Amino acid sequence: MSEIEVPESHPRYQSLLTRHRIEDGVKKGITSTQGLIAQGRGEAFDYLLGERTIPSADRAERVAAAHLLLAEQPVLSVNGNVAALVPEELVELAEVTDADLEVNLFNRTEERIHAIVDHLHEHGASEVKGTTADERIPGLDHERAKVDSDGIYAADVVLVPLEDGDRAEALAAMGKTELVIDLNPLSRSQQASTVPIIDNAIRAIPAITTHARVLQRASSTLEEMRTIIDEFDREAILADAERVIRNGSD
Repeated sequence: MSEIEVPESHPRYQSLLTRHRIEDGVKKGITSTQGLIAQGRGEAFDYLLGERTIPSADRAERVAAAHLLLAEQPVLSVNGNVAALVPEELVELAEVTDADLEVNLFNRTEERIHAIVDHLHEHGASEVKGTTADERIPGLDHERAKVDSDGIYAADVVLVPLEDGDRAEALAAMGKTELVIDLNPLSRSQQASTVPIIDNAIRAIPAITTHARVLQRASSTLEEMRTIIDEFDREAILADAERVIRNGSD
């Protein structure tokens, strides 16, 4: 994927890079045009957060890593925006945590599904689910209800970056542990989440991978990782992110 010709020292480099990747994703048929609008909405919240990973988000990312490492069947859900933004990072996280990748789209067409699957393969994925779509998430009438029976439908832990609120609620109703990346702490997705990660996906995905590697290198026991999870206060994470957005400080 070609990148922008802007020096990394530019104060808005990451923002410009993100916009470019989404635009490029639309051109490649990976991202829907509606994804441009969603990107703009998220960027507004990121700007209010100071375009950085706040400490409470980093804590949530560490908890997310512990959940993925302890999961029996973890799945990373991939939509068009996420595929355009962090394809290699998703593949790396899947490898580190032994998770499956599954494409799931609201504006679903076979062409877009296969374009994203091919895109992930080009960035190192060996297997990508989402083409079978032989099960449905109960309570949803749109295309995001379609999932693989041996993927999201059977998963115990699902990472859902940039998720639709109604599907997040439906997955929660199924009893899934949801790790939600969304820059808006007031969104329905984050209100339904098990672990709300109030951060930009371009930062959050690599951060979760880093935490997972650290936990593995430290030979953390199951009990230690369960303690990390048990001590997590999701309400405090949501409240802290909202406070930072309103007040502009940690």
